[in-house]
Amino acid sequence: MNLKFIYKICKVSEWLEAKKNKKFIGTDKDKSDGYIHFSSIDQVKLTLKKYYFNEKELILLKVKTINLESLLWEQASDGNFFPHLYSTLDISNVCGEHYLDLNEDGSHKIPFDY
Repeated sequence: MNLKFIYKICKVSEWLEAKKNKKFIGTDKDKSDGYIHFSSIDQVKLTLKKYYFNEKELILLKVKTINLESLLWEQASDGNFFPHLYSTLDISNVCGEHYLDLNEDGSHKIPFDY
């Protein structure tokens, strides 16, 4: 598992708002849960399928973990550990932005290999 980077999937509009404010406060789901949900590189495909199937206007953010003091890896009900950030995300930690296109079957095209 690569711990240097984590990935956030969100709506393009949410990301544009974060860029304007210089910080990402999370999606509605994040705010409801009290932390920002992330995925490891190996979890991105599953997260897209489970929570964002057939959803348009999404972006995948690559985030450096080194400066994230409130980042915890917590176990989900399925036994997997997911990264959760218990603070806002300073956008200076985002080192990649990948717009997610839809395939005809409703799945998303992953913009890189892993």
